[in-house]
Amino acid sequence: MSEPNVLRVLVADDEAGIRLGVRRALDGMRVPVEGYGDDFTFAVDLAADGEEARRKLDEERFDILLLDHSMPGRLGMEILEDLRGREGAPLTVMITAYASLDMAVRATKQGAFDFLAKPFTPDELEDVLEKASRHVVSDREARRLAKERRQVRFEFLSVLAHELKAPLGAVEGYLMLLEDGILAQDPEKTASVVGRCRERIGGMRKLIFDLLDLTRIESGTKQRQLGAVDVAVVVARVIETFTPEAERRGIELKTVLRGDTLMHADAGELEIILNNLVSNAVKYNRDAGTVTVRVDGGEPDRLGIAVSDTGIGMSPEETARLFGEFVRIRNEKTGGISGSGLGLSIVRRLARLCGGDVTVASAPDEGTTFTVTLDRDTAASEGGTP
Repeated sequence: MSEPNVLRVLVADDEAGIRLGVRRALDGMRVPVEGYGDDFTFAVDLAADGEEARRKLDEERFDILLLDHSMPGRLGMEILEDLRGREGAPLTVMITAYASLDMAVRATKQGAFDFLAKPFTPDELEDVLEKASRHVVSDREARRLAKERRQVRFEFLSVLAHELKAPLGAVEGYLMLLEDGILAQDPEKTASVVGRCRERIGGMRKLIFDLLDLTRIESGTKQRQLGAVDVAVVVARVIETFTPEAERRGIELKTVLRGDTLMHADAGELEIILNNLVSNAVKYNRDAGTVTVRVDGGEPDRLGIAVSDTGIGMSPEETARLFGEFVRIRNEKTGGISGSGLGLSIVRRLARLCGGDVTVASAPDEGTTFTVTLDRDTAASEGGTP
């Protein structure tokens, strides 16, 4: 395995002068690559004929292969053909004394990256090695990112399957009760079972919608509808949505407005932020508690939104985990509270898309406050484009 910022090069040529000359040239050569702090250097190995080259390629891993077209034991084109399609094969630069267009075309078709015609100068070698090195590093980074994406996708699907398993199992169990006719003579219990099914299905629907929102934000495909927005109007709409649920539990919903509440933003994004925060403030509150939404428009370029509750609160250890995906605080106080575990992750991503961020302050049994700060002109902010 190559060390960080070191590229392993195999020079396969039957001319000792070529092999040693390339080694001397590469010993002191350094290649800068954008995105990496230190220049790349080379660790050089040598092969005097085709058989030795093939053996070393089978036993070790190289990043770049300088391959002579004509060598005893095995022709360079034969080795190139053998390497074609092989996982982890080195980037190959052909070396030939018979440089021609036909040779270049044949080598390229077999997978060669470039070729050097003998005799070549140190400058020509350096030019080819710089191009090859940047290509190798770029390809290495692409493979690393692809592996990360596969791992993230696997973990994401595993968590999703886990989150859906329980509600699907519950709905299936309720439906079996209805199908068996056990509840047929008890309309009250039947209605209760149907209500529980609808609640579970509603939770799964919210999970799916949250996933779609998160995916659109993450992929940069979310379409933004930017325009003049009065945050006070958005707050009023969200408060109206949660009033019935709050009234059932005797929770008071309050709004405090200060300063200019106008901004240039996507009203839908602001509504998603507020929906998630107010929903949590109601769900995790105690009966007869209070939820307060404060909009602070006192600054010319920034606007703050704080949502406070008088609920169960959280410990510092719990708040530190809040903004991850599928994170739900599970303890004896939250056991019966449903949720997708994605809402706060979406809030943070949208806040940053709007040039701001979200913070939380909480204490057990005292309540929680989430504070979102946003640029007034989200299109002009650093995070204003997906």
